[in-house]
Amino acid sequence: MATVTTTRTFEAGLGDRVSAFLKDVTERLERRRLFNRTFKELNELSTRELDDLGLSRGSLRSVAYEAAYGK
Repeated sequence: MATVTTTRTFEAGLGDRVSAFLKDVTERLERRRLFNRTFKELNELSTRELDDLGLSRGSLRSVAYEAAYGK
């Protein structure tokens, strides 16, 4: 049986690394903002409204986390 191995080298310049870093920071901030906004909105609901959604106050953080970061 034959196998093929391909190796590619890519040297990112300083500008590319800074750009990638800033993009990563921006994405993290956006996800954190989404988490905070989702948690705040859910926390403002009444207990009855949460019951209608099938949620309890204790599960709000995990629901907000899943909304922002996925499973």
